[in-house]
Amino acid sequence: MADLKQNSGRIQEKALDIGFSLCGIADIREARADFRLGDNLRDSFPFGISLGRRLLDAVLEDIRDAPTPLYFHHYRQLNAFLDRGALLLASFIQDLGHRALPIAASQIVDWERQRGQVSHKAIGRLAGLGWIGRNNLLVHPDYGSRFRLVTVLTDMPLEVAAPLSFGCGSCRACIVSCPARSIMEKPEDFNHISCYEKLKEFRNSGLVGQFICGICVKSCRGSRVPARSNEASRP
Repeated sequence: MADLKQNSGRIQEKALDIGFSLCGIADIREARADFRLGDNLRDSFPFGISLGRRLLDAVLEDIRDAPTPLYFHHYRQLNAFLDRGALLLASFIQDLGHRALPIAASQIVDWERQRGQVSHKAIGRLAGLGWIGRNNLLVHPDYGSRFRLVTVLTDMPLEVAAPLSFGCGSCRACIVSCPARSIMEKPEDFNHISCYEKLKEFRNSGLVGQFICGICVKSCRGSRVPARSNEASRP
């Protein structure tokens, strides 16, 4: 157990040195069935390291009723940082004698269902970094949804965190702000189709060159405290 804690401490320290704002570690064995990876990779890694970087508040404040070129540029720059940071952490783990696989921050492999190789927010939830909010995004107690995520899978023995309970409470800021009316009272009722149609509308209008919005991200500030705290995550 001491080795697990020490290993996790080394990972979290390295993640912070790289520049990540968040680092959480999850047991992902029960979640691997949903991974879009080959069997030889999907079943090789029992642990997932969820890594996050905060968005800049000033960029988000520029958003009103549609995504902006400023947000689009920031979004791409953050993705580049996340991918490079995940690669650096995976290389660090490999140098320690273990296997590691970084998963791209924003790469769609299932266009019909708009999904990547793994769900970063699902692993982030398992890693205790937040809960899935009404906006269908991971919500951190302090940062809200104002961050982006990337994941590193590994077989390095690590101490894992426990998920947080749903913590949006009475906050409905995202419901009020959503231009697609996609957000409902319960996270599981989120309307993916209307959200995607609105993203296509924004892109086709020439506002941005990617399927992004940012409006509900701006509105979610994480003002609610979750039912359970977690010492393994380091905001």
